[in-house]
Amino acid sequence: MTPAVNQLKKAGIAFTLHHYEHSPASTSYGEEAAARLGVSEDRIFKTLMVSLDKRSPAVSIVPVSGKLNLKACAAAMGAKKAAMADPKEAERVTGYVRGGISPLGQKKQLKTVIDSSALECETIYVSAGKRGLQIELAARDLAGLTGAVFASISS
Repeated sequence: MTPAVNQLKKAGIAFTLHHYEHSPASTSYGEEAAARLGVSEDRIFKTLMVSLDKRSPAVSIVPVSGKLNLKACAAAMGAKKAAMADPKEAERVTGYVRGGISPLGQKKQLKTVIDSSALECETIYVSAGKRGLQIELAARDLAGLTGAVFASISS
């Protein structure tokens, strides 16, 4: 299993794993997951790595149906500015490959913010740490494990 799944098991958190066949031609991983699993893009959340104030990596979690608002993300994490992290740097920092970056089980715990729309769902889906595998869990459980805050960071 992936480090994300191992972290959930160790913590005793309720979750469901969802497998689907990932197409190597797909570059929109969250949209692919929603389509393959038959789940609304409002419930599938993508893990986006950002750089705060040009130096600190951080995690932002937003619905596939939305777009990350970098200004709101920076404000939610107490930074002046946020920018999208370089994909290779995101892989190095998290230990996961692009399209399979999970907010759980990363190499070290980073500042994390989850879009507040997650609280409107009984459960949400996030990457389980590899393409073609999603974890369904309660947003508050995800926040508890990652030390995340909730804020309106999606537009």
